[in-house]
Amino acid sequence: MRRFFTLSTAVLALTACTGEPRDFKAPDAPVGDSVHERVLTLDTHIDIPLDYMDAVNPKFETALQVDIPKLRAGHLDSGFWIIYTPQGDLTPAGYATALKIADTRYRAILNLATGIPEDIELATTASDVRKIVKSGRLAVLMGMENAYPLGEDIRNVPIWARRGVRYMGITHFGHNQFGDSSNPNDARDDGPRYGGLSTLGKRLIGELNKHGVMVDVSHAGKATMMQAADLSATPIIASHSGAKAIGDSARNLDDEQLLKIKAVGGVAQMVALDVYVKPLNTAQEAFRENLRKEMSLETSEARAAMSASARAQYEARLKGMWDIEPAATVADFVDHIDHAVKIAGIDHVGIASDFDGGGGVKGWQNASETQNVTQELIARGYSEEDIAKIWSGNLLRVLQQVEDYAKSKRK
Repeated sequence: MRRFFTLSTAVLALTACTGEPRDFKAPDAPVGDSVHERVLTLDTHIDIPLDYMDAVNPKFETALQVDIPKLRAGHLDSGFWIIYTPQGDLTPAGYATALKIADTRYRAILNLATGIPEDIELATTASDVRKIVKSGRLAVLMGMENAYPLGEDIRNVPIWARRGVRYMGITHFGHNQFGDSSNPNDARDDGPRYGGLSTLGKRLIGELNKHGVMVDVSHAGKATMMQAADLSATPIIASHSGAKAIGDSARNLDDEQLLKIKAVGGVAQMVALDVYVKPLNTAQEAFRENLRKEMSLETSEARAAMSASARAQYEARLKGMWDIEPAATVADFVDHIDHAVKIAGIDHVGIASDFDGGGGVKGWQNASETQNVTQELIARGYSEEDIAKIWSGNLLRVLQQVEDYAKSKRK
C-alpha cells in the first residue's frame, strides 16, 4: 500500500496547525481519486425523512443529500442509515409515539437495503461491509439515534439487534429515561436529571454489549458519556460529534472525552454539520431564532415534524445566516479531524456527515462530493493507510470487537 507521508509527518503537521479558518478549494486535478477509490469509505450518520422509500425513492436522483447516484458519484461505499426519534415526554404515550416513528424509519431502511439488490445490501457485521463493497454494491447498516423508543423495558434491545441495529445512541436533545443529554430541553429539563446515566441507563449499557450493539455517546451529556465508557465491556463510539476545542458546542467532545474514547479503544466520528464544525456567532444565532419564531419552529419536535415544503422554505431562508459569517468548509471540518487525531490518535477517529439531518459543509454538501474530504486529508499529509483507518478501518474494528464480545456471551 502506497504511503504519501509517514504518520509522524502527519502528527507534526497536526501539531503545527493553527486552527485558523481557511477556504476549501477542490484541486483542479483529481489528485485524491485514486486513493479515494482504493479505501473503503463509511459514513456513520445518514438521516432519512419519514416518507423515505415511499414519496422519496433514493434509487434515482433526489433532493436529498444522499441517494444512489450521489453515493456512486462520490464513491461513498457504505454507511449507517438512521432510525431517529425526537425526544418526547417520559410517559407511556410518549414511548408509543416514539416506537411508531422508529418502526416507520426501520421499515424504510429495510426496504432500501432489500429492495434494490443490484445496488445495495444490508450489512450487520464488519465482514458483511467488506464483502458487499468488494462486490461493487453499497453496504447499508442501521443505527438508532436515541434509545427513547425502547420505553422502560430494555428487553426490547434484542428485538432491535435482530432487526439489524448495530449502534444505539443513549440520548438526543433532552434528558430521557436512560440518561442526561448534552443539550437539555428548555421546556422539560431543569438542570441534570440523573447526574449521568440513570439506573435503567446503566442496565442498558450491559444489554447493548450482550447483543452486539455499539454504545453511541453522541448527544449524551459528558457525565453520561464518561460513565458509559467506564461501564461498557466493549469500546464505545461517538457516531457524529465534533471536537469542542475547535468548535465550542455543548454537543462536541472536549479533550478529556476524546482521551476517554482512546482509553477504552473506541472511535470519535467527527461530524460535518456546519454549526458544530463552526458554531454560529451571536448575530447568526439571533437570525436563526427569529426565523424559527416566525415559522413556529421553536422546538426540535416542531422542526422534526416539518413538511417537505416547509423544510425547503426554512432551509432556503436559513442560508441568510451565511451572509453574516461564511459557512464552514471542508477545511474547517478536517480541522476537527486533525485535533481529534492529535489528542486521541489515528486509531480512534472517524467520519460522519449527518446528511439529511442538517449535515454538510462547503465542499461536502452531499454524497457526490465525498472525495473532497479525502483530498483535504491528503493535502494535510495523511497517508493512505491513515485515511483508510479514518474512513472505515477504525469503526469496523470496533464493530468487530462488539460482535466478538456478544458471541462470547452466547457460548
